Order: sequence, then C-alpha cells, then structure tokens
Amino acid sequence: MKPIVLLKRVIFAAALIPAGTLVVDAFRGKLTANPIDFITDTTGVWAIRLLITTLSITPLRRLTGWNPIIQLRRMLGLFAFFYATLHFLTWSVLDWFFDVRSMGEDVVKRPFITLGMATFLMLLSLAVTSTKASVRKLGKKWTQLHRLIYAASITALTHFWLVGKVTVTEVMYWAVVLTALLGFRVWWVVRHA
Repeated sequence: MKPIVLLKRVIFAAALIPAGTLVVDAFRGKLTANPIDFITDTTGVWAIRLLITTLSITPLRRLTGWNPIIQLRRMLGLFAFFYATLHFLTWSVLDWFFDVRSMGEDVVKRPFITLGMATFLMLLSLAVTSTKASVRKLGKKWTQLHRLIYAASITALTHFWLVGKVTVTEVMYWAVVLTALLGFRVWWVVRHA
C-alpha cells in the first residue's frame, strides 16, 4: 500500500473522531450543562482547525517536494465543510428550529453571525465544486473560485474571535498560523513572478 493511501485512511478516520465523540457524549448525557453551545463550539472549532490544515497542504508540498500530499487537500477541505455544516445545522435547527425569519434577522443583526453565514456560503460553493467534473468544466475559473478558501479562512477566524467565548491566546494562535500560511503564499508568488 502506498504511504499516501495509508495516510489518507488514517486522516479520514481521525477527522471523524470529533463527530463520533459528540454522538457518544450525547448518548451518555455528557454534553455539558448547555449541550447546544457545546455542540456549536466543538463543531466550529473543528471546522476552523480543518480549514487551516487544508491551507497548510500546498506549503507543505512546496517545502518538502512530496507531491502526493496534495491528494489530502480535497478530503481535508470537505471535512472542514462537514464540521461547518454541523455548526450551521446546530444554529439553524437546535437554536432556531428552522425559523427562517428569525434566522435572517440574526444574520443581519449580529456581525459574528453575518461572518459565519458568509463563511458557510463560501465553503458550500467550494464543496459543491470540489469534484473532478467541476474542475474540468470550470477550467481556470475553478482555480479562481477556489481562492475563496483564503477569504473563508479569514472570515471564519474573525467569526471565531467575535463570538467572544474564546481566549485571546487561542485566537492569536490561529491568527499567527493563518498569517504564516497566507504569507507563504504571497512570498511564493512574488518569488516566482
């Protein structure tokens, strides 16, 4: 078995652990005193972690020269979308019970919800067009569209910060990592211009 195939299987299984843990904790009644907040926070944090991990794949490939690692990018991006979807569904189903009018008012009224919704819509467009057929159909436009991941990572991190439930240290950690990853991309483009 090729190393990349084994790595994909390990990462796939590992990426399911947070969701599986939530399910097990729900059945055991261990989702804290406020389960909706706990699920919302857990899925949101994992969406950001996986989004930033997705952004790290290209720099890792360029720095190491190990091209097969690029095969992990789509899977990681789809897992980021998976957790973002769980995050969105927790808000829309458990918080608002599909009350579309109230949800719309919430999006307009609270900036962190506005950013969260914008991030989700960007990730949705990336997930929908992540297929090989979309790559062929869109051609160069696919690459341009998939640059939305940069904007989505910034809006996701800003949403995370504005929620106000996290420490400044935690936000700063992710901000430093994201800045380094985006800075690497700028450096790479300038270097090869």
